[in-house]
Amino acid sequence: MIVISVALSFSMFGQAKKPTLMVVPSEAWCTKNGYMMKFDNQGTPELVPNYKIALQTHSEVNQVISKIGELMTDRGFPLVDLMGAIRGMEQEQAINRSMTSKSGAEIVESPVDMIKRQAKADITLELDYTINKTGPKQSISYNLRALDSYTHKQVAASSNVGAPSFAADAPTLLQEAVLSNIDNFNSQLQKHFDDLFTNGREVTVRVQVFENAQNIDLETDFGGKELNEIIGDWMYQNTVQHRYSEQNSSENFIVFDQVRIPLLDEKGRPMDTKNFVQSLQKYLKAAPYNITSKVDQRGLGQAVLIIGDK
Repeated sequence: MIVISVALSFSMFGQAKKPTLMVVPSEAWCTKNGYMMKFDNQGTPELVPNYKIALQTHSEVNQVISKIGELMTDRGFPLVDLMGAIRGMEQEQAINRSMTSKSGAEIVESPVDMIKRQAKADITLELDYTINKTGPKQSISYNLRALDSYTHKQVAASSNVGAPSFAADAPTLLQEAVLSNIDNFNSQLQKHFDDLFTNGREVTVRVQVFENAQNIDLETDFGGKELNEIIGDWMYQNTVQHRYSEQNSSENFIVFDQVRIPLLDEKGRPMDTKNFVQSLQKYLKAAPYNITSKVDQRGLGQAVLIIGDK
């Protein structure tokens, strides 16, 4: 069972631990400036931001992202570098291309989700800005949204139009516009993170059965209980305050959403969705179930336990 002691939780509160952040140009900014790329999502084309090309070719966006990062770091928020996360994603892709899945199962993950998974930032700050010119003066309009990296839900927001200036560059204009709202913005971030410590991180867990699984599905009986019931009992015991919802199910799949998992495991190490589902995998692998399975992660906030093969 996954347990976090009360003493550990209160210790972390006392240290006022802050969420880890990553700053990225927003999808709106990337669209306006031509930094979108096509992603083939199982035959359906989708447009996603091309952060790498934006950072490599648009010096101004680098400067304004760095300025937001500097402002947040000065206030004690740990920061993950976007380009570092991109390089990590590219290394992982190179390794994956040289490997063959034992099951042949196709797991689709967008480049943006892969970057977020590499970064493992608690919160993604999406920045959209526009430089306004009026005669010799210029000002900046900005919109800064904080999204939970696991659920993509907005947890804080700030927007403003800065005062016009004759000579200030974009980063300086941005800093002046942001400073008037930053304390309230930071308060919203911290409130969300404190809620995660109290109520757990929200994720989605899927359980599926391989097509070639032999003599097992989610209705298979083990000592008078079907496998779906056994998995449901495990979820009840291991979620924070027993909080989760069963969205949909059949003999071949279950979808659990609004699953609240601990931020830390019993040893005080950070826990993500994959770690949580791997604990379920180990539980089902042991006697009396002896079930073979594999775990695939899809972004930070979703992991899949696939039963019947590895």
